[in-house]
Amino acid sequence: MFTGIIEATAELRTMRHSDANLILSLYSEIADSFRVDESVCHNGVCLTVENVDFATRLYQATAIEETLQRSMLGDLKIGDRLNLERSLRVDARLDGHFVQGHVDAVGVVRQVADRRGSFEIWIEYPRQYQELVVEKGSIAINGVSLTIAHLDDDEARLAVDIIPHTWQKTNAASWQAGRRVNLEFDVLGKYAARQIRVASARV
Repeated sequence: MFTGIIEATAELRTMRHSDANLILSLYSEIADSFRVDESVCHNGVCLTVENVDFATRLYQATAIEETLQRSMLGDLKIGDRLNLERSLRVDARLDGHFVQGHVDAVGVVRQVADRRGSFEIWIEYPRQYQELVVEKGSIAINGVSLTIAHLDDDEARLAVDIIPHTWQKTNAASWQAGRRVNLEFDVLGKYAARQIRVASARV
């Protein structure tokens, strides 16, 4: 379980395919605090730390075929930055919202506007998830906990506003038009929608 509050970023140094999997080698300033078998959220995807070189702060994680099909990790290129968050401690404040690290869908950035103090980003998402998108509700985009500022239901698009701190600390500055991003919708909304569908089917 995560919160969507990004701790640091990782730089992709190497990647190679092993059967249908993609093995990632990454560098991060916080990698010397990782432990093998730890769950770390990478651009909103929960991956297991498989080994760590504490001296160089390089570590390895593997994205399996299911992860590559459901997320944008297969789009990665050497040098890309990934948002990182370690799992939530039970004694910590919940500053973002509950994030599982299970990507629901991939969205596409359609427009980025500089609002002189913030950045407004419009993202197109698969229409079948429209019931889970609520104005002023929460969403995780590449693992970042954000508030949905505006909706365009006709085009199945949503807008979020990025403050300068988030723009600088995360990889949000790379969310240019045409870029694919990982989306995880609010887990509470998913359970509520499921209950409504099941109840309606019984009527």
